Amino acid sequence: MRSALVAEVLRKNATSPQIVRLCVYGESMLPALWPGDFVEIESCSPEDAGPGEIVLAMRDGQLFLHRLLSPSTLEGFRLRGDSLPHPDPQFPREAFLGRLLRRAKSGNGVAAPGLRPGLGAGLSRAIGLVFCHCAPARRVVLKLHSLRRAWARKIGDTRAGAEHSSSSLIPAEPRAT
Repeated sequence: MRSALVAEVLRKNATSPQIVRLCVYGESMLPALWPGDFVEIESCSPEDAGPGEIVLAMRDGQLFLHRLLSPSTLEGFRLRGDSLPHPDPQFPREAFLGRLLRRAKSGNGVAAPGLRPGLGAGLSRAIGLVFCHCAPARRVVLKLHSLRRAWARKIGDTRAGAEHSSSSLIPAEPRAT
């Protein structure tokens, strides 16, 4: 139900971009996005998103926030999570919802390596492959990350405590802007 609401908001008005804020769950975009991160997604057409960008798509009622592998074609587009071994099955063009505008941290956009195409995205993918194929490494970094979040909450630093993310998404304050 929430996924359908997100899709409806992002598809609502083709003349002005819509923005939704989502909380990301899962681990498929490690290390670019961590479980618990908040992200802002901006509506756009598939042609406006380029390879290497992180985009949002919906299939079977589930949202996918993964990296775009190549430009969209009439047949659709392909995505892959940074820490997944294989690309997702091809998505039809109508599954495309928008692209990552920014990772939000206490309401402020924060630039982070790996969120934009280029060297940072390549490095994120390389580290993601380590996490994909080395479960102990993934467990260690996730545990360290959760300890850091708990410590940040304990000392009251809500900005540091707002970090986390992945590919399973739950809308947080869906809104049109």
